[in-house]
This record gives sequence, structure tokens and C-alpha cells, in this order.
Amino acid sequence: MEETLEIIDSTISKGEQLHHVVVNAGKIVAMQTDLQLRQSVNKSDLINADGQAVVWASRILKKPLKERVSGIDLMVNLVALAAKKKYKVFFFGAKEGVVKEVVNKYSNQYSSDIVAGFRNGYFKKEQEQEIAREIADSGANILFVAISSPTKENFLYENKELLKKVNFIMGVGGSFDVVSGKVKRAPLWMQNYGLEWFYRFAQEPKRMWKRYLVGNSKFMYLVLKERLKS
Repeated sequence: MEETLEIIDSTISKGEQLHHVVVNAGKIVAMQTDLQLRQSVNKSDLINADGQAVVWASRILKKPLKERVSGIDLMVNLVALAAKKKYKVFFFGAKEGVVKEVVNKYSNQYSSDIVAGFRNGYFKKEQEQEIAREIADSGANILFVAISSPTKENFLYENKELLKKVNFIMGVGGSFDVVSGKVKRAPLWMQNYGLEWFYRFAQEPKRMWKRYLVGNSKFMYLVLKERLKS
């Protein structure tokens, strides 16, 4: 986490751009068949392991990662950094009420000065470039995109040039829902044991069973297959 924050802070200070992506078990499984998503992830500048399963897999494959850097934890730390360094943040995604609640919460916690702008995550494909220009013209140093995969990854990759004035761009999935209080996050001990997915599954089993139970099984198969090659 500290190393990631230092890289991002340095990038913003230099006026450069960094495209960041996090990966978890489900996204890595999806990348096996979704070639556009795979390209969007692999062409990014910095990748962190959002899921503890990815960290465990890296150890099994003898290419150990230092630690998990979850998207929501990185986002929270970056908002604090923005307040400290007077960076501007654009919040893009989720429902209108949710993103407004996130902006209000951070404005009250720090200052409304950190907010370059915000927009909900509902739009048509043909609106993407217009939205990217709006974000680029907002004066934002940091962009958080709280939209589900693969839409957020593809949006950032395809509009990277239009967003070149924004120093740091990243997808944060459902993080706005957690920050706003709409969705509860797993207790810390469950996060540390890699059980955050199970906590999420328990909240919405009908919607999440395929993503987690089937997806995690496929991920385990991919890891074992790769291990047997070496």
C-alpha cells in the first residue's frame, strides 16, 4: 500500500498520468475469455491484487506478491492524500443518491475543495467520450470509476487519451456503495483470512452465488493448472 501511494503521489506531482487496475479471482477468470478486458488490464500502468486469493495464488506459483492492496482501501487513502496535498478528485459511478452521499461524506470529513466533480454511473455507450471530456475539463487529479467490470476497465482504457489531463485513473467497483453505507464491508478478520467474498455472498446469495462460488472454483483450477506446468 505504501509503495503504491508513493508511486501515485509522485505521478501527480510530476504532472504525468498513471492508469491503475486491481485484479481479483473473478476478474482473472473473466480475462481468460474476455479479450477486451484482458487488454484493458494488461495495458494499464500499475496493477494491484485486490483479492487475497490472488496473493495466495502468487505464493503457490512462486511469484509472491508483497500484500493485498484492495481498491477500496487505496481509494480511502487517496482521498486522505488529496486533502493533504490539495489534489482534486472526480467521483464517477453508482446511483445518483449513492455518489452524492460519498461526495457529501468526504466534503464533511475533509473539505469540498477536494471535489472536482461527480456523476452517476448510468450512461449509454455513445456518451462515453462526452463524459471523459467532462472529467478531463473538471481539473481533477484523481478519477475514481465505481462501475462494475468490465465496463470500468474498458472505459478507462478506451478513453485514456481523452483523460490524459487527469493524473491518476482507477476503477473502484462497488466502493461507493460501501463508503455511502449502502453496503456493509466484511469485518477485518474476514478480510485478513480472504473471506470478504463470503461475507458479500451471504448478503446477496441469489445475485452473487455464480460470481463467487463458480468463479472461485474456476480460479482454483487455473492456479493448479499453472502450478503443474512449472
